[in-house]
Amino acid sequence: MAYVAAKGGEQAIQAAEQFFRNLNGTPDRAFVQLIERHMPYLIDRVIGEGSLYAPDLAALALAQTGGDLYEAILLLRAYRSTQPRLGYAELIRPEEILTVRRICAAFKDIPGGQILGPTLDYSHRLLHLELLDGAQHNTGEQAVANELPSVDQTSGLEHLRSPIPVADWQRAAGLLDPLPEAASIHPSEIPDVTRDPVDFPAPRAHRLQSLARADTGGVLALGYASMRGYGLAHPTVNEVRLGYADVQLRHPITGVLFSAGRVRISSGEVVSNAAADTLELGYAATLGWNEVKVIAGSMLDLEMEKPNPHPAHTEDFVLYHTEPVEASGFCIHYKLPHYVTFASTLDALHRARASDE
Repeated sequence: MAYVAAKGGEQAIQAAEQFFRNLNGTPDRAFVQLIERHMPYLIDRVIGEGSLYAPDLAALALAQTGGDLYEAILLLRAYRSTQPRLGYAELIRPEEILTVRRICAAFKDIPGGQILGPTLDYSHRLLHLELLDGAQHNTGEQAVANELPSVDQTSGLEHLRSPIPVADWQRAAGLLDPLPEAASIHPSEIPDVTRDPVDFPAPRAHRLQSLARADTGGVLALGYASMRGYGLAHPTVNEVRLGYADVQLRHPITGVLFSAGRVRISSGEVVSNAAADTLELGYAATLGWNEVKVIAGSMLDLEMEKPNPHPAHTEDFVLYHTEPVEASGFCIHYKLPHYVTFASTLDALHRARASDE
């Protein structure tokens, strides 16, 4: 669609930006640190959809944009595109994840047990209005509150368990098909959706990477549509896991593995009995802790194997329309002047009316 560039004096543009700053305030280092400390799940969403694990930069992007999520994600991706690739991390295996939360809806008892971890799932959904009056919120036992580290404190986690995946247990019991034999592959040989255009049918690596950085709301909307009956499967959550994983690199000279740091990650699996003789499995994972995204994403991963007609069964529909930067960018571009195209629309309307008279 053609449109002309917006015209206006530089003074007007600067005044508009200053108006934005006056409304939202000018962020400083302390404000950015407050966002990072007290809004970890919002930070994690920016990290996941921005494809860059940098909590401080995600907090800066949120502060700089007044909390506009899509603008913050765009800023983080733009910054990421300026950074060189220094190496390739080794694959993260489930048994290496330092697990802080792990739940299963399919079984009450699973190997390693259910781990509730940090969650408000079982709390009352009540606003603590007393906080507005300056009262202190009762957080319970301080020992419990201090069991888990904050976003930027990931040392001392080695005691956390790394239970085997529920899917491995099911494969051993013959409920799931065994994993196919896969040749060893160097991480640099894995297709990279941030550097290669997605073609369809997409490589599984591209599909999972696209879901990992997809818009949470878009993934939820399509996943919810499938849950409500537009899908061909009604899956059960097999496992949701939140934890920390070491980013392991090989020393370029010695070849020795070392950890460059830890990242928060989420993974989710769903199973369905749509097949006659075995369970089918859908999977999704992302940077940061984002349970709803990996649950809905794993359902879409399962649905994309199904035939049409529902859009959630169509790989290109799901992957294209849950891409946050492209989707929001195309929508927002309609704000720009479209004088020429709209003038041609009016001309066509006038001609149609004249021919009817």
